[in-house]
Amino acid sequence: MPDGRLRTGFHHIVLPEYSLVVPVTVDGRFVMIREFKTGPAQIVLNAPAGGLHAGETAIECARRELLEETGYAADDWRLLGRFMVDGSTGGGIGNLFLARGARRVADPKLDDTEEIEVTLLDEAALRAALMSHAIAMMPTACAVGLALVAYTAVP
Repeated sequence: MPDGRLRTGFHHIVLPEYSLVVPVTVDGRFVMIREFKTGPAQIVLNAPAGGLHAGETAIECARRELLEETGYAADDWRLLGRFMVDGSTGGGIGNLFLARGARRVADPKLDDTEEIEVTLLDEAALRAALMSHAIAMMPTACAVGLALVAYTAVP
């Protein structure tokens, strides 16, 4: 505690820092992925994301993950925020980004544990996915919500 007292009976989860990006193409489609995730134990709609490598900045990680998982790149990047997953237990720090002007520049380069389907959604379909809980993971839901606010705001 701030006054030096120790609280017992609480658990703290230490996970690596990661970056997650919500990319938008020039024509306004959102680049999302469908992949199996062990947490919800199902195929989910997700945003490109991954852990920071040693010495890598959050934006470098976001750019790398976008390219590796989707084959897309973007030049217009905006940090949507840096968030702790859970205020009581931790759960890792997520760096959430919006990437505008995304364009396909390569084939995805997946590792042997990834089976990813790249999916392009218009704004209405992305909003529907968010509201219907088709986006099942909180960091992605948070990033998509923030990205939709930032995307529709005046630049």
